[in-house]
Amino acid sequence: MGYLDRALLAAVVIGAAAGLVGTLVVLRKRTFFAQALTHATFPGAVAAAALGIAVPLGAAVAAVLIVAAMVGISRIRRQGAQVAAGIVLTAGFALGVLLQAAIPGIPVRAESFLVGSILTVSEGDILFAACVLVVALAVFALFGKELAFSTFDPAGFRAAGYRERPLELLVLALIAASVVSSLPAVGAILAIALLAAPAAAARLLARSFAGVAVLAPLVGAASGVIGVTASRALGIAAGPAIAITAAACFVLALIASKLRGLPWMRRAAPVGTPVGEDARTA
Repeated sequence: MGYLDRALLAAVVIGAAAGLVGTLVVLRKRTFFAQALTHATFPGAVAAAALGIAVPLGAAVAAVLIVAAMVGISRIRRQGAQVAAGIVLTAGFALGVLLQAAIPGIPVRAESFLVGSILTVSEGDILFAACVLVVALAVFALFGKELAFSTFDPAGFRAAGYRERPLELLVLALIAASVVSSLPAVGAILAIALLAAPAAAARLLARSFAGVAVLAPLVGAASGVIGVTASRALGIAAGPAIAITAAACFVLALIASKLRGLPWMRRAAPVGTPVGEDARTA
């Protein structure tokens, strides 16, 4: 398999996985958490490079520790998830910079970690991303109703006797796995674009939780393919091209949603169903 074919395959798999998991990131308002996670895995990547092991493995170990730390901080009285994410984002990335300075000669540089290189991804990177996609599909298939219920009516979810903590930990684990699988291709800064933009675009176009979950992976995969193709045709970096494409998809979806709301573009909605109703009916 040539490097371009491998890059296109990686774009489809990583884009689809990030788009699907991004449904939970956007609808459950975990975007800042995901952004903190992308930056805070830097020390794990640096440590893995220094030890001569796979960088994604180091990032994965760091992600597990970071999720545990953020959950612990968020449960402290008068603190919360946003405070925990802010602390971990700055502290984690700063630790990575310090490790990089303290261990000269390691092959991981901040620039490469932040923007990635989808043209140099390995078959192992693609396999890991495919595993994340399969697990995410299984989670949506098995727990889709519970995820939708807890997302849009958390009080009702608890009142119905469900335990919110295990499901939230499952969601955080999926986000962490998606972030780690995206790092080799698009890097820490741009991974958040693949997680947030396709799902945000799908949310503007779809009317249900299931609709967003179906459309977001398609937008993510399309963003990846278009970005890689554009990078080759225009001679620009693939990671930024993918991120810009994902952002452009969101802008187009926003324009389409505004046009759909114009009086002459509306179609009659069923009685009792407001136009633009969100996924609470899933």
